[in-house]
Amino acid sequence: MNRRNNSITENNESGLLPYPIILAANKGEAEAMKVVVLHYGSYMTSLSMRKLRDEQGSTYWGIDEDTRERLRAKLMQSILAFKI
Repeated sequence: MNRRNNSITENNESGLLPYPIILAANKGEAEAMKVVVLHYGSYMTSLSMRKLRDEQGSTYWGIDEDTRERLRAKLMQSILAFKI
């Protein structure tokens, strides 16, 4: 994966990923998979927000790391299983 493809996806987080990156990720290329996961990172983080409690019993909004990791794993599985 070259620097140009990384800058395309970093600057266009809300848009679609370029098809060659999806193809490369589907074939198991680690750098392409990293680009895909980074592209959807903020979305997965927002889906992972939950009301949590600290040691004193106070409630706050935070990221449920288990949920975020499950979403990340499911995304990666779906990319690898995608039939092109």
